[in-house]
Amino acid sequence: MSPSPLEKVTTKRMSLYTGRTHPALAAEVAKHLDIRLGDAHIAEFANGELRPRFGESIRGGDVFIMQTHFGIDGRSINDSIMEQLIMIDTAYRASAKRITAVCPFYGYARQDRKAEGREPITARLIADMFKAAGATRMVSLDLHSGQIQGFFSGPVDHLTALPVLEDYVRKNADQDVVIVSPDAGRVKVAERFAQHLSDKNADVAFINKRRPKGTTNVAEAKEVVGDVEGRLCILADDMIDTGGTIVSASELLLARGAKEVWAMATHGVLSGPAVERLEKSSISRVVLTNTLPLDTDKVFTKLEVLSVAKIIAEALSAVFDETSVSDLFGGENQS
Repeated sequence: MSPSPLEKVTTKRMSLYTGRTHPALAAEVAKHLDIRLGDAHIAEFANGELRPRFGESIRGGDVFIMQTHFGIDGRSINDSIMEQLIMIDTAYRASAKRITAVCPFYGYARQDRKAEGREPITARLIADMFKAAGATRMVSLDLHSGQIQGFFSGPVDHLTALPVLEDYVRKNADQDVVIVSPDAGRVKVAERFAQHLSDKNADVAFINKRRPKGTTNVAEAKEVVGDVEGRLCILADDMIDTGGTIVSASELLLARGAKEVWAMATHGVLSGPAVERLEKSSISRVVLTNTLPLDTDKVFTKLEVLSVAKIIAEALSAVFDETSVSDLFGGENQS
């Protein structure tokens, strides 16, 4: 017996679109998902205004709009964010059933609270803008602060690149490793990293640092808390921006007897003097993931880049199939 017109069964459709900041990562995610990356047909007018127009119908579909927040090819991080917001509005007005903002690197994440008077909380503003544009869900990797999950008034899937970084350490490091947090605030993450590397006899240490009041991109490493003498120290952070903090910390570790120092981070922002600092530093390896695009002038001999495309693809697949994302990480991605 055939169904009546009122009982028509609809088929779920998944669509993935990307802005222009990091299309290579989106293409890799689409390959893992075994879907075709959608064409957003982004036109840019002479005055810099943008107009996307999706090349196919997305009515009733599950649409993922991917953009990492970064300045590249003459465009700023603000241009990158605005481009994603306009694409989300496009999907909303094209009657997409659900729109998920995929932000491998979430812009303004360090402005998550008021450190001094008369400052903005820009991380909250960005979340409000995505909601206003029409996104009902957000996916991001290794947020600078876990509390940002609460800024967006909808589900937030907070992914972590730790499985990729841990796998690299297992394959490349000898025994007797110390995971070093560059500040007291990320000790929890360092402890989790070390627990997963129990086969390497991994231990934990952290750097007590001071950030002079009223400064930006300045942090002074003061002392090491933990036993690092004669051991491989891996400085683990969510991002490397100008490289000042990580280089200062590595010098302190070596002065306290560390055998060797690696630096590992999810996001390689590498602003200003970062490349030169890292290349000239005593750090022997700098391991990053591909959440952000790297221009050729930011590639240096110590650098190794790992892919997080599979992690993102598995999370998007779980969102689409309405299964658990946190199960992919054993529930450890929530903080």
